[in-house]
Amino acid sequence: MIASMTPVLQPGVFVFCSMLHNDDANAAMRLARGAFAEDEGMSLILTKADADRLGLTYDSEMKQITLMVFSSLTGVGLTAAVATELAREKIPANVVAATQHDHVFVPSKHSERAMELLRKLQARARADN
Repeated sequence: MIASMTPVLQPGVFVFCSMLHNDDANAAMRLARGAFAEDEGMSLILTKADADRLGLTYDSEMKQITLMVFSSLTGVGLTAAVATELAREKIPANVVAATQHDHVFVPSKHSERAMELLRKLQARARADN
């Protein structure tokens, strides 16, 4: 999977917001790129523009890198390899596995360096095959 992952930097800026289970969360969920229900409330991934329009708070502005390979939910190693590569350079990464692709959210200021690292990781994996 690593040799075929082809990272693509998505347009826009994204934020992670935490909300209580209430009507405000329901309105924000309709706009969310991703959501997870936790005991403490909802964790939502929204565009920065939507979060600002809704008056939501967030910590970091993130860019989304989509790994353009079909990443089976039972696949082994892709998330670990990507996270390890970025961690070596002290780049925080929030990896979201969906049914078609994995998506890596990194702080906006690190997005270009993260793309460079992921392309190099892909090239090394191709060379090893």
